[in-house]
Amino acid sequence: MFNMLRMDLRRLFKSRSFKIILLVTAALILMVSLMAVVVSDPETLDKMGASGAELDETDRQMAEEIRSMTQLGLTHETLGGGFLLIVVGIGVTLFASHDFSSGFVKNICCAQPRRAIYVLSKVLTAGVYSGILTILGITLVLLAPHLYGMHLLPSTIFDILQYTFWMWLPNWAFGVMALFMVLLVRSSTLGILMSLASGLGLTAAVSQVLPYLLRLPYPSPYFLSSVVRSQCLPQPYPSQMWTVFLCSAGWALAYLAGSLLIMEKRDI
Repeated sequence: MFNMLRMDLRRLFKSRSFKIILLVTAALILMVSLMAVVVSDPETLDKMGASGAELDETDRQMAEEIRSMTQLGLTHETLGGGFLLIVVGIGVTLFASHDFSSGFVKNICCAQPRRAIYVLSKVLTAGVYSGILTILGITLVLLAPHLYGMHLLPSTIFDILQYTFWMWLPNWAFGVMALFMVLLVRSSTLGILMSLASGLGLTAAVSQVLPYLLRLPYPSPYFLSSVVRSQCLPQPYPSQMWTVFLCSAGWALAYLAGSLLIMEKRDI
């Protein structure tokens, strides 16, 4: 399995889609950080007001809240909406689907008849992929305000590392979901659509309809998008850590089991 994992990682780092995802992620984060700096600058707000722009007290309160945030507070405001879930899902989808579009998966399965090894290698590669994007995203959000001359309240190294770890777990599980979608339909279409819908929280919202009609508990708090928004906080409580771990592990194992079943039951 380690030989296949090395091959997958080598192909990942050489793939064009991986480099494009990294560049798009960096560009969007830098753009959002610049917007946060602009809307929180009192001088900029004064100039906008003098030029005739309609600004109310809410705008100035929001600017004050941004300036009073900690580094991790701004990081969670930027990444906690599901952005990393989406880019991880799309990235893993494009990488995994290339095996089927190019026919490379047939060569792999001929050289390695145990298809479970193929799936496990892809799952570990998804972990590396999601880890790289998580570290890149958090690092850029932490550094970008300094590039634009904005100085936030510093967060401790321990808090930053802790936040990175707990953010990485659901991102990895989301990548396993994208892999499952690719193995299910053997193309990138469903994986990209599900990454967008799930990352934006649409699937969590739809899941509330039937429980609402039947007066049952809502399952939406345990969806990965909801976990990232409400549980992956800069300074989580132990109960929130357990929620992140159990939900991430539960979804990852479910999608892993589905992926193994699909690879064993379907022809390549």
